[in-house]
Amino acid sequence: MTYRELAVPGAWEITPTQHGDARGTFLEYFHGASFAQATGHDFGLAQANCSVSASGVLRGIHFADVPPGQAKYVTCPKGAVLDVVVDLRVGSPTFGTWDSVLLDDVDRRAIYLAEGLGHAFLSLEDDSTVMYLCSTPYAPGREHGVHPLDADLGITWPTTARDGSPLTLRLSDKDATAPSLADALTSGLLPRADEVAAFVSSLPSTRL
Repeated sequence: MTYRELAVPGAWEITPTQHGDARGTFLEYFHGASFAQATGHDFGLAQANCSVSASGVLRGIHFADVPPGQAKYVTCPKGAVLDVVVDLRVGSPTFGTWDSVLLDDVDRRAIYLAEGLGHAFLSLEDDSTVMYLCSTPYAPGREHGVHPLDADLGITWPTTARDGSPLTLRLSDKDATAPSLADALTSGLLPRADEVAAFVSSLPSTRL
């Protein structure tokens, strides 16, 4: 299992080692000791979610108030999605920067997003299944969004599906009416980088 930090600090791409034979494939998609070694802290699991999406479904950009925020460890065991992380931490040197990882059932990569980061993904195939571990449970009152098509962010979303057919983006009503990054900043909705850093530094680490 290898970790690669993305262009957004606090986010990592995780590539597992796959063991295959005539029977199928086995892999570890999460390992606590290597996670702590890479990130500097443990992952406290509070909730595990599963999302199944049709081709073209775009979910996000979602984030939560910090503290406690919501860190996510995301993988796609079936199908394919382009998973995107956005730096929404006000005062961060990389504020407004985004990066992406293709999660699919071939390389079976995962992505980790620390507290204070925005998360979104676009399904590239019908029935793409996304599994994500969350550090805190869902709490509607402290969860927010930024519009995934905001021109100021300039996220390059794919225009073709996994099979090469054209993609038609489909957003929920909530995501389609989410504020722009500028509006979210003006309204004081976004997390502050210093508060996020203080919270993350307080997380326990066993470093096994």
